[in-house]
Amino acid sequence: QVQLVESGGGLVQAGGSLRLSCAASGRTFSTYYMGWFRQAPGKEREFVAAIVWSGGSTYYADSVKGRSTISRDNAKNTVYLQMNSLKLEDTAVYYCAAATRGYRVAVVTDYDYWGQGTQVTVSS
Repeated sequence: QVQLVESGGGLVQAGGSLRLSCAASGRTFSTYYMGWFRQAPGKEREFVAAIVWSGGSTYYADSVKGRSTISRDNAKNTVYLQMNSLKLEDTAVYYCAAATRGYRVAVVTDYDYWGQGTQVTVSS
């Protein structure tokens, strides 16, 4: 089992920045990808970014590419998502997730463990 706890969400004006954190505990050695997903009201959960836990390769959705950076601190078992130039459409609940197999990085059902989510609200 892997436990994930997100933090860092909040209310920010358009054009601002936020850094989300995801602290992992438990069997973290079994993790292949650590990812961030988001879900806006009335919409499906969608991929935002992911990082290979051991190797550090990163992946981004087109909607956040160039505005966001995913990183990890293996010593702290923590993954971060730095989001800049935030837009109104970035408003969503952001979830941290862990996948134990290196299959499809952007597919919700390929992730085995999920955090409880943190709300990000971007205002005009």
